[in-house]
Amino acid sequence: MLLAALSAEIETCRICREAPRYGSPLPVEPNPVCVVSSTARIVICGQAPGIRVHNTGLPFNDPSGDRLRAWLGVGRDAFYDPNKFAIVPMGFCFPGYDAHGGDLPPRRECRETWHDRVFQSMPQLELILTIGQYAQAYHLGRRRKRSMTDTVLNWREYFEVDTGPSILPLPHPSWRNNVWLKKNPWFAQNVLPVVQEKVRILISQTSG
Repeated sequence: MLLAALSAEIETCRICREAPRYGSPLPVEPNPVCVVSSTARIVICGQAPGIRVHNTGLPFNDPSGDRLRAWLGVGRDAFYDPNKFAIVPMGFCFPGYDAHGGDLPPRRECRETWHDRVFQSMPQLELILTIGQYAQAYHLGRRRKRSMTDTVLNWREYFEVDTGPSILPLPHPSWRNNVWLKKNPWFAQNVLPVVQEKVRILISQTSG
């Protein structure tokens, strides 16, 4: 019940639009995209919704999502089953575009207002997938390396732990990272088989 109430609060959040703490108001009508769960053992933590996700309200409903699902070895049915996956981006709403037409960073108000509460409400989590620098900064803190590449390269430091959930840092599955993926073949060779096996085990143990 507490998690349902928290989800309802998030769905009606308008802080960035009506009472922004940092910079200009959100340039679009708020449409928070966040999937919380009392049963999912895996949570996907990305940056912020893009415009397509903003318009549909469905997280990772784009080519980046297709690649992410391939990385995890799951189809859309499992991916969008809240019993199996929670999805908590660092910013819940599309932040708008910068001067060059790229997406702005996730709004800081989201992290300050919601994230600690959300993760305290999901103690059952066993695997936290952190996509990109903003999610890695929040979930890894000072353990994060100087670059995203080094953080992902040292994934075992965060994944192979004795206590608490495993954290797996991932690059963003966007086409913009195609060059990175070609330069770093170890990611597909060494990391993806491990994460696919971990995901397979965890979702097979989840009811629903």
